[in-house]
Amino acid sequence: MMHLESWLQTPLASALGWALFHSLWEGAMVAVVLAITLAMTRSARARYIAACLAMCAILLCFAVTLLRLAPRHLAESSAKTAMALPWNNDVALSDLPDAPLRRIADLLPWLVPFWMAGVVVFYLRHLIGWAMTLRLRRSGVCAAPDFWQKRLSVLSRRLRLSRPVALLESCLATVPVVMGHLRPVILMPVGLLTGLPAAQIESILLHELAHIRRYDYLINMLQTSVESLLFYHPVVWWISGVIRTEREHCCDDLAVALSGDAREYAVALAALEQCRWGASETALAATGGNLVNRIRRLLIPAQGPSSGLTPFVSAGILMIAAAAGLTAWQAAPSPKPPSEVSPYTRWLQEDVAYIILPDERDAFQRLQTDSERAEFVEQFWLRRDPTPGTPENEFKDEHYRRIAYANLHFPTATGKAGWKTDLGRIYIRFGPPDEIDDHSTGDTRAPIPYIDWTYRSIENVGNNVTMEFVDPGGTHDFQMTRDPHPPAK
Repeated sequence: MMHLESWLQTPLASALGWALFHSLWEGAMVAVVLAITLAMTRSARARYIAACLAMCAILLCFAVTLLRLAPRHLAESSAKTAMALPWNNDVALSDLPDAPLRRIADLLPWLVPFWMAGVVVFYLRHLIGWAMTLRLRRSGVCAAPDFWQKRLSVLSRRLRLSRPVALLESCLATVPVVMGHLRPVILMPVGLLTGLPAAQIESILLHELAHIRRYDYLINMLQTSVESLLFYHPVVWWISGVIRTEREHCCDDLAVALSGDAREYAVALAALEQCRWGASETALAATGGNLVNRIRRLLIPAQGPSSGLTPFVSAGILMIAAAAGLTAWQAAPSPKPPSEVSPYTRWLQEDVAYIILPDERDAFQRLQTDSERAEFVEQFWLRRDPTPGTPENEFKDEHYRRIAYANLHFPTATGKAGWKTDLGRIYIRFGPPDEIDDHSTGDTRAPIPYIDWTYRSIENVGNNVTMEFVDPGGTHDFQMTRDPHPPAK
């Protein structure tokens, strides 16, 4: 404590305190200029550039002020030159009869420790978010189908994008996101590439490629760094919100310009909103920004948010939402809309349907609150973790990888998800077989398509276990005919 008090009495602590104080009114002036610019500008690109320049201006003002106030190792007589700022003149401050001003000057250095602590907390927060983003890139992912890999290359050439872009399907992401700068990756939720029309998928990919072309990931990282440094300033957070909103508008404009169908793109955005997630700030999600405002802007670009056509815009948004719901219903029929299904119900009925024990299922269904369910889910995976005490849970990662693989390779022609098929069920439970005898296309000896999977050893089942799957209807829905370990009744 004595060391802190001694340091707070140094000229550097005083300079930092005054720089923090003056940054408040400097930021307010920058905000006024930006607000006037935004009121006079309709172009999303111009508004985005203006907001980025405003953020840089606040940071520059803070840095210049700190440099001007920082102590110089010069004689006192030579330190006070004609270039000194009025509020940096120690003699002038001491001559002021106003005691409150001198008391404020004494208190300003005490702001510095709190500012430093806040900077550390925010940078740690962003570091954790960055680490989670890296994990999302590595865990539960698989390569997208070749068709979409080729379409992505075509779209990249249309955008004149020279950097190679990887396209992966992820069982952890629920909306498309782009991450990485030097080696960018687009993550698509498993099943999305087959759940929406091709034109909508292409417009979404164009939006993500636009982020990569504009170096938005790198700029977003720099933006979050400035936010962490000037976290105390409300103007900084307002400008950051403008930057993120206009960034999405710029990518929307580019996607619509290349796809040529604003309404189709708006329908795709509305469909994605049904599975919206809280994306990390270190990743760029297709559903970023205010979705209603983005759809309104796409449908009526010449109208501002306070237009008298609000009722018509609202009706248009409702029609788009209805169209998105119809598209989702046609792609994957469900007894109730996805928004009404609890994530814990989905976890029980889909994620762990084949591995949860009967007594665990009964115990989970008796829970009353979401906090109890969250604790149950955490303990469920911990009990199966082969390396407790480590950050990674290999069992959980492998389980979700199997689900992603099943959804990618075993969907049926009638729209049934891969994890619901018998092939998917066995793959998720036991993993890849050791031997495969594939007659899925049929032949003269076996007119009915069939596949045999052989496992050398399955715990609690036996050795050299062979399972047969047939497809009598020709719909790629291979049904098990020989199950050596049928479920208990």
